[in-house]
Amino acid sequence: MISKRASQFTSFIVMDVMAKAEELERKGEKVIHMEVGEPDFPTPKVITRAAIDALRNNKTRYTHALGLLELRQVICDFYFKEYGVNIKPDQVLVSTGTSPALLFAMLAILDHGDEVIISNPRYPCYQNFVLAAGGKVKEVKTYPEEGFQYRSKDIKKKLTPRTKAILINSPSNPTGIVMSKDQLQNIAQFDKQYIISDEIYHGLVYKNRAHSILEFTDKAFVINGFSKLYAMTGWRLGYCIFPKKFSKVMQRIHQNFMISANGFIQWAGIAALTKAQKDVAKMIRIYDERRKYMLARLTDMGFVIHVEPTGAFYVFADARHFCKNSYKEAFRIIEEVKVGVTPGIDFGSGGEGFLRFSYANSLENIKEGLNRLERYLGKHK
Repeated sequence: MISKRASQFTSFIVMDVMAKAEELERKGEKVIHMEVGEPDFPTPKVITRAAIDALRNNKTRYTHALGLLELRQVICDFYFKEYGVNIKPDQVLVSTGTSPALLFAMLAILDHGDEVIISNPRYPCYQNFVLAAGGKVKEVKTYPEEGFQYRSKDIKKKLTPRTKAILINSPSNPTGIVMSKDQLQNIAQFDKQYIISDEIYHGLVYKNRAHSILEFTDKAFVINGFSKLYAMTGWRLGYCIFPKKFSKVMQRIHQNFMISANGFIQWAGIAALTKAQKDVAKMIRIYDERRKYMLARLTDMGFVIHVEPTGAFYVFADARHFCKNSYKEAFRIIEEVKVGVTPGIDFGSGGEGFLRFSYANSLENIKEGLNRLERYLGKHK
């Protein structure tokens, strides 16, 4: 019999859209993918070579449960260089992607019935991590005209003695919004709770810079990794930075559930952080070109962009003037014009009437996809 907890896990709707796209492609259709948040670039060669060298040198054994000391030190050096914060290697856990790192952070701080505050809309899987750890979600509604950012007064209304953490994500999925220094300081004021900061899109910023929550508080769990910035989605390498007192706990959790991340891939992570800067800069320039094009085209088509997205690789476009059911709309779009988009409802009730577009695709494909979408809108308006 399926457990009650597992039965409560919500679907990740974008994966359903991708499954429909694959079905159409098997029939010979050319689908333009703007639903998936996956870099279309190959992993930089300097990273791939480091993994090959590690394999040739038989670096294929278990590592320390927290990860290779060399990689953890490089992560510490990276956060000092980028954000001016001092962390030690025993505050870093390296795992197989950011998802396990986030789950293990939840397991470390939550007892049954403890609460985690998350925004609505937000990344669809967050609530399932909380649920898996025995916690409860407390949603805070956010507003499009404010870039879907938290209001401190709304967080305060949701706080109870059982509130253990506030989850933030900047640059954000689905909105592409980057939290300002003032916004992060406002979050850091809640010092009775832990801040869980999903920083997986750090580095993918097109104006100014992203700040880490660690600049404003050390009572934080930072989730980051290599999938997005370094085009390493399939490599499955991520990490969690945590308060020092959690070192032994995080080590024990990882020992039991993962043992360690893949050794040779950790050596590739070191190369990513120390040798791939030129490759990353090139990808960012190309993403920004696509971002500007997509924003202009969507605006011309009548979509409303409430706040310019300046991070990640998404545009969360308001389609409420013609879209009442984003789930049905997304599937109608892919059926009729073979363009994959993500329905806003995937990100919570606050995303209903919105569609998320990813520009992690070539400019040629983006142009073709938006041309098809324009024809679709002309027909249905």
